[in-house]
Amino acid sequence: MLPFNGFFGRFLLLGFFLCDNPIFLLNLVLFKKIMSKKEDIQHDCEHCHSRYKSIFCQIAPDEVKIINENKWCQSLEKGQQLFAEGAYPHGIFCVNTGKIKIHQMGDEGREQIVRFAKEGDVVGYRAMLAGEKYSSSATAIDTTSICFIPKNVIFSLIEKDANFSIQLIKLLSSNLKHAEESILHLAQKPVRERMAESLLFLKEMYGLEPDGITMSVSLSREEIATLVGTATETAIRLLSEFKSKKLLSFEGRKIQIIDVPGLLKVANIHD
Repeated sequence: MLPFNGFFGRFLLLGFFLCDNPIFLLNLVLFKKIMSKKEDIQHDCEHCHSRYKSIFCQIAPDEVKIINENKWCQSLEKGQQLFAEGAYPHGIFCVNTGKIKIHQMGDEGREQIVRFAKEGDVVGYRAMLAGEKYSSSATAIDTTSICFIPKNVIFSLIEKDANFSIQLIKLLSSNLKHAEESILHLAQKPVRERMAESLLFLKEMYGLEPDGITMSVSLSREEIATLVGTATETAIRLLSEFKSKKLLSFEGRKIQIIDVPGLLKVANIHD
């Protein structure tokens, strides 16, 4: 049973009467659920080490204070959704710790991973800036903590701080470049090369555990397949092939990179 008490309860109830769009209603439910958990954790922006890895690294102290007064923080468990494809954005999310996958659902109901986010990254900004619904969903793939900054605070910062605006433009440009490269590789690279390149990308993105060989991110074989852009059966076969060639090994669901030069060669990347 949905709670209709308070501002968000009335807002949600109004949505049922005024809108027949189920995605819109789902967004209201999700937003209310997230808001109800906003006291889970709190981070001081002034001393937040993640901020110095993000687009907020050079903003002025008074701007840091405004963000700190208006943001709220939340912890996510693995598999918990941050926002849903087709929902309306209310601001942006900053990743303090953990890992997030950005993914879309294809016409046939098959998930496609678009990109990943790590500590210091921001997600949900493109839809907010464009005034559009989210074109993707965001889901935690590890225990994750995030901070939410309302869009009015972000737009005010864009108007006042030219350097922040430039950082945001650079971020958009970088993501556009990545999207163009992904389309090119999907169209022209053989699946074996894409698999090797994806494993190297994950290694660079999230790093290795203290043993120096185990990737610190754990993905299912289905998730690896969607990242590469192939069938799960093909992904399993290629991973087994790479293992037999002593390029990698497995520790449960975790992948250990044994031969980086060998993977670079298979990926046709000249380091």
